[in-house]
Amino acid sequence: MTIDLRYLSEWVGRSQTIADCITPFASNALTATLNRDDPAYVDQTPLPPLWHWLHFLPIHKLEDAGYDGHAALGEFLPPVPLPRRMWAGSRLSWMAPMRIGRTLLKVSTIVSVDHKKGRSGDLVFVTVRHQVFDGDVQGIEEEHDIVYRAPADPSEPVPVPPQAPDSGVFSRVISPDPVLLFRYSALTFNGHRIHYDQPFCTTTEGYPGLVVHGPLLATLMLDLLRREMPQARVTAFDFRAVSPVFDTHDFSVHGQPNNDGTVELWICRHDGALAMTATATIEDT
Repeated sequence: MTIDLRYLSEWVGRSQTIADCITPFASNALTATLNRDDPAYVDQTPLPPLWHWLHFLPIHKLEDAGYDGHAALGEFLPPVPLPRRMWAGSRLSWMAPMRIGRTLLKVSTIVSVDHKKGRSGDLVFVTVRHQVFDGDVQGIEEEHDIVYRAPADPSEPVPVPPQAPDSGVFSRVISPDPVLLFRYSALTFNGHRIHYDQPFCTTTEGYPGLVVHGPLLATLMLDLLRREMPQARVTAFDFRAVSPVFDTHDFSVHGQPNNDGTVELWICRHDGALAMTATATIEDT
């Protein structure tokens, strides 16, 4: 398969703007999904960090979905001719609270398109910048990395991920049952079949089970931080996916505060492999 990077780079600089009235339902539904005991979210309640991912959701017709349930490419995102699309990581900063009940604006811009050769073949990385505004006030800056890969090759050995740290001040075990994955897919209008269609995962994609969403893993890391350090305000968050997590086993979320105002967070699979790593920058409130 030929990757025409010059053609794909024509998408760099393209942008789209989505306005959304931030209603409380999504936050209250995610609270229930994460088994939190938060007071009810109402107008003027600030959105917790990463919960803006429940909003500004692009809507496409069912007939426009690709074979994997994702929206077909070639409009805002470049038409990368590689079928497997995954959220590789993000870098976020929070400058001002974004509140429920307000109509907010998200401006998304394609920052870069890069082509690399990996052990499993071609890889294309697309970076998108998202900026969230309340009027003239910017509340969130995010750079979102998307990786596109070739179809799975059953003859290729599965890469061995690094082992997760065996230390940490606090941790929590998560059971990624299909109901959790379904709820998060529904709340984020995510039709990607790897999160709910087990035959598709195991037969077409070659995975051992349903794939736990990358942004859900990131959300669970900051959820652990909020549970253990409720007075901390997150001002920045940088996370990177390392290896996939499946619904076939429990996994654990870990945290280690540092002395410099940061907290190291990570996801450990059942086999001890590192699945995701992150650094949160915090301030006391």
